[in-house]
Amino acid sequence: MGRARRRQEQNVRVAGPGHDLSGPVAAGVRLTEAQRRYLERGLSQAGGKLPLFDRDGREVSKKTIESCLSHGWATRWVGNPIKPDWLVCRLTADGYWVLGQEPPAADETGVPIGH
Repeated sequence: MGRARRRQEQNVRVAGPGHDLSGPVAAGVRLTEAQRRYLERGLSQAGGKLPLFDRDGREVSKKTIESCLSHGWATRWVGNPIKPDWLVCRLTADGYWVLGQEPPAADETGVPIGH
């Protein structure tokens, strides 16, 4: 498959019924490969928890995490009192949507129920 075709397929935006298409999705903001790798890791974690380290054990770039936060694809989850500079985050509904996934049902606090 050609590079242009892969890029085109990776940037397809989908939305579920009643999903607000304002913001990054409507503006056509595209995921970088680093953002995609980071966000996809949350798909297999309870509550959409995002990793602090990549698959090779290196710390995820703060720039990648902050860009996902600013686009609304991730949100801060909990603070780490021992390492306050670490950004412990989870996927948002927009984070699931931008990856082409349906967000899991949430409890009354808005935290996704484990999957």
